[in-house]
Amino acid sequence: MKLDFEKGNGLIPAIIQEIETDEVLMLGFMNGEAFEKTKATQNVWFFSRTKNRLWMKGEESGNKLEVREIFVDCDTDTILVKVELLGDAVCHTGNKTCFFTKL
Repeated sequence: MKLDFEKGNGLIPAIIQEIETDEVLMLGFMNGEAFEKTKATQNVWFFSRTKNRLWMKGEESGNKLEVREIFVDCDTDTILVKVELLGDAVCHTGNKTCFFTKL
């Protein structure tokens, strides 16, 4: 299946969900190269909009995301990546998930 990177100016949102608990861990963005590296390595790669480069989740913290399943939405412009968290936290704050603040 071909993903539609054009709608997001070359990027697609990637929702990261823990496979065992269904907890949403984070949201990142992938370009085509990050998506291909994610599939090839089974580690989650993103495109950093601020650093303008590819990065593998956990490359500095050691808290890696190992891919278990990838789903695409009905418009082929967003993916859901179900992962096993190899470590304690996903968020740079040290929290397990980036979604810890309730409005």
